[in-house]
Amino acid sequence: MSHHLDTPLAAQTGQLFLDDLCVFPGEDSTVLVMDVNSTINGLHSEPSFHPEGRYEFKIHFDGAEFEELTYRISFAEPDADGWQALQVHELTGGDARDDSADGELLLEGRTGESSGDSGARIWAGRIKDWFYTDLSLLSKINAAVNDGNAVDMSGWRPQSAINNFAGTTVDSIVLEISHRHPRLRPGHRIGVWAATKLATDAGGWRQVNRAGHPMMWPIFWPADVHFDQPFDTQHVSQDVESDRAHIAEHIAATIAAGKSSADPTGYAQTVAHELFPDVLSYTVGTPATYGFAVRNGRTLADNAPEVMLSLVTGTAIPSGLDPTSNEQFRTAEFPYVVPA
Repeated sequence: MSHHLDTPLAAQTGQLFLDDLCVFPGEDSTVLVMDVNSTINGLHSEPSFHPEGRYEFKIHFDGAEFEELTYRISFAEPDADGWQALQVHELTGGDARDDSADGELLLEGRTGESSGDSGARIWAGRIKDWFYTDLSLLSKINAAVNDGNAVDMSGWRPQSAINNFAGTTVDSIVLEISHRHPRLRPGHRIGVWAATKLATDAGGWRQVNRAGHPMMWPIFWPADVHFDQPFDTQHVSQDVESDRAHIAEHIAATIAAGKSSADPTGYAQTVAHELFPDVLSYTVGTPATYGFAVRNGRTLADNAPEVMLSLVTGTAIPSGLDPTSNEQFRTAEFPYVVPA
């Protein structure tokens, strides 16, 4: 589950802890973005990407339980100047969920440079973090959801909100796949999540972290900074059985205390059904937005924290911030992010 605040582990293997995931249309294409290794706590692991790790975009089609397309990105040890060579492999069908499968080499390049052509291209490197929220607001929601209380908005002044992520950086992977791809054609319904994996001494791979919907870990498991919960290491197909009931109980208690719905249990079950399995749904070729009325992919501009905080509390939570908060940290052209 994505989390910018994964300390103290971030000081050890921050390269493997996911901060954000986005899916949106590009230039006649689908753009996939994952971020790791945030400096929000003043911590940053080197090298930027773990040379013994894997970074994977997992794609499901038409609500399928398992992924049928995976893009696996791997990085070499850094050279004398700190740059890392990278490779992108595409895995399809059953191979998409098989750690032992090699897949097809799709792209090669190195960090800090764009690689590829009109069919697929990649950029990876350190960027100015485009995420924006005021952490003092998040703490209010944490307290309510954790304790099953109504949200206490006393003292909150949206007009005084600050973006605590301004001036911070993350390491980003931006992969763009053309609409000419046989599976990623306009109109196809997909579900996307990201995973990081680390090579084991036994020769296999261990899933370390994953990301789907924004804000999941900081809202529901804010105190678990050591990631003792099993959610990060399991496949999304296990989410419904293991997570949905737990999350629904917390949301229902908060909704009941705040009297924001006449049917707290029903509302909570609806929200839990929306959030699990924890994948971003997107219809290829359509405008992306992570909003109140529609959640279809996610762009770099979307005020996802405000949407998520309002969704789990059943009431409007004004964040005091808007997409102008990060407009200097995103661009309209590939790679869509702003290098640090």
